[in-house]
Amino acid sequence: MTAAAEQIGNWLELFTGHAARHEGAEPWLEKLRENAFARFAEQGFPTTRDEEWRFTNVAPIARTGFRHWHADRLIVTPFAVEELSEEECERHLGRYAAIEQNAFAALNAAFLCTTTAIKVPRGVFTEPIEITYEAGADVTGDPNETAPVAMHPRTLIVVAPGAQCTIVETYKGAGKYFANAVTEIVAGDGAVIDHYKVQLESREAFHVATMQVAVGRSASFTTHNFSLGGALVRNDIGVTLAEGSDATVNGLYLVNGTEHVDNHTVIDHAKPHGTSHELYKGILDGHSIAVFNGRILVRKDAQKTDSKQTNKNLVLSDDAVIDTKPELQIFADDVRCTHGATIGQLDAESLFYMQSRGIGKAQARSLLTQAFAQDIVDRIKVPELRVRLEEVLSERLHEHANY
Repeated sequence: MTAAAEQIGNWLELFTGHAARHEGAEPWLEKLRENAFARFAEQGFPTTRDEEWRFTNVAPIARTGFRHWHADRLIVTPFAVEELSEEECERHLGRYAAIEQNAFAALNAAFLCTTTAIKVPRGVFTEPIEITYEAGADVTGDPNETAPVAMHPRTLIVVAPGAQCTIVETYKGAGKYFANAVTEIVAGDGAVIDHYKVQLESREAFHVATMQVAVGRSASFTTHNFSLGGALVRNDIGVTLAEGSDATVNGLYLVNGTEHVDNHTVIDHAKPHGTSHELYKGILDGHSIAVFNGRILVRKDAQKTDSKQTNKNLVLSDDAVIDTKPELQIFADDVRCTHGATIGQLDAESLFYMQSRGIGKAQARSLLTQAFAQDIVDRIKVPELRVRLEEVLSERLHEHANY
C-alpha cells in the first residue's frame, strides 16, 4: 500500500465509524458528507507540487494517526440571535466553502458534526457573538488515550439585510491535535459585520482553516485574523464582494522556534463600485517560516473598483524565512488597485537610541516589536478582546526578546 493510500485508509476508517454513529441524519446532510469524503479521497492531501501549497508541507498532518473527536464548544450570543433552521442550513451549508479544490474543506464537510449555525436578524447588536472551540489531550476525558485528536469545527453565520453585529471566533487547546475549521459567513444587503478570529493553538497543534464570506450589495465586512500559536498553521480566506460593498481584511501573525504559518487570501471583486483594503503584518523569530499569498481579483464587470493590499514583515532572526506574494488579477479597465510587500529588521538607530537612555537591549527589542504589531491591535473595536490580545502579545514578545 502506498503512503497516500494508507493516509486515505486511516481517514476512511474514521469516516465509516462517524457515519455509523450518525445514521438517520437528514438525507441532504448525509449526501453532503458522502460527496465530501469521496472528493477528499479523490484529491488526497495537497503536496508541495501543488502551486497553492508549494511553501507549506502538510505531510506531518497526513501521516499522523488521529482519532476523531468532537470539539468542546462555548457559544455566547446576544439576545435575539437565533439558530438557523434545518431549511436554512440546507440552503447555505457548504455553498460557499467549496470542496472541489480544497481537500481540507472536503474533509471538514465529511465529518460535519460540531456545527455552529447562527442567524442574526435585522437590528444593531452591541454585544459580540463569541464562539470558542477548544481541543487537546487535557480535555479528551480519557487519561489512557494517547493518540492525538482531530476535530472539524464548522461555523455558519447568516446576517440579515441591514443587521449590524460583531463576531469573535477563538481556537485554542493543549497538546498535539489537529483543528480543521471551516467558517461560512453570509452578509445580507446593507449588513455591517465586524469579525475577529483569534488562533491560540498549542505549540504542538496543527491548525488548518477555511473562511468564505459572501458580502451582499452595499454591505460592509471587516475581519482581523490573529495567528499566535501552532506548529503548522494554514489560513485560507476568501471574500466575494457584490455591487457597492466593501471589505477590510487584516491580519497579524507571530511565529517563533520552528513554527510555520501560511496565510492565503482572495478578495473577489465580482461587481462594480467595490472597495477593499488589506493589511497583514508578520513577526518572525527563531527558525520559523511564514507565507503570505494575497490575491485581489477584479472581474470584467467590476468597474470602479478601489483596492489596496499591503504585507509587512519584521524578521528578528537570521534563520527565519518569509515567502510573500501579493498579487493583482485585473480584468476591468476603470479601477484603482495597489499592492506591495516589505521585509525588514528592527531599526538599528532606534535600538541604539533606546539603549543610550538606559533601556536594556532585550526590552528595547520587545518594545519596538510590540509597536510594529500595535497598528493591527489598535483596530480592534472590542475593548475586552483588545486588552486580552495585548497581554498575549506582551507575553509572546517577552519570550522572543532573549533570542
